Amino acid sequence: MAKDTAYRSKDAGPDGRYAYTPDEDAVWGELFDRQMTTLPGRMTPDYLDGVKKLGLTNARVPQVADIDPRLAALTGAGVEGVPAIIPPKQFFGLLAQRKFPIATFLRRREEMDYIEEPDLFHEVFGHCPLLTNRPYADFVERFGQTALSLPRGMNWQMFRLFWFTVEFGMIRTDEGLRAYGAGLASSPSELENAFSGRAEMRDFDLMEVLRTPYRIDIVQPVYFVIDSFEQLAGLLDADIAGAVARAKELGDLPPAFDPAA
Repeated sequence: MAKDTAYRSKDAGPDGRYAYTPDEDAVWGELFDRQMTTLPGRMTPDYLDGVKKLGLTNARVPQVADIDPRLAALTGAGVEGVPAIIPPKQFFGLLAQRKFPIATFLRRREEMDYIEEPDLFHEVFGHCPLLTNRPYADFVERFGQTALSLPRGMNWQMFRLFWFTVEFGMIRTDEGLRAYGAGLASSPSELENAFSGRAEMRDFDLMEVLRTPYRIDIVQPVYFVIDSFEQLAGLLDADIAGAVARAKELGDLPPAFDPAA
């Protein structure tokens, strides 16, 4: 984790469990209830099904030790507790093992609406439910494997692919346009923004995604839309190294935000 952060990761006990306080349980419960009232009709049904399959509730902070075997039984995926910020190689390495890294600290009450570091609520509530979907879990695993195979100079473009899919992806469903990205699931302002009519929805295009800048400290002005999780998993059948090299050669597209703001 970054040295200047006010948060500190928790250490697991001998039983693999983390000690959370009653106040942390209450914060989790409030965050859970707030999001669950806004997600129906906005998040993909696969995500909402995943919340039920994992047994996530407002009762208490969930434990990595409980989520990991549930995911393993459902799709062969899993989770591992880590500090909030880990090196790219370690991050990609866990994904390549079909393991999603989970920050073990929870945001404080004064930062309920926004926290820059990825905390446990974002990681568990945002990311884990869709890991119950096998094609999606396949994509996450193959993303890690692909990223590990590329030179470090291609990391930034790979993070863009992750950002516009796993973090802020949108999908067409039989019920209409829905969100599937973790940043949408865990953020009330981001989810409202995506369905406000103010943001631009673009059909997913790999080259465009690799060339599109983003900022982490604003609601997204642009989202990319896929047709299915099978399409997402199939993206990595392409020559990713060649696509990244071509994207770097072409250069970035003009940002859809004010870069000086």
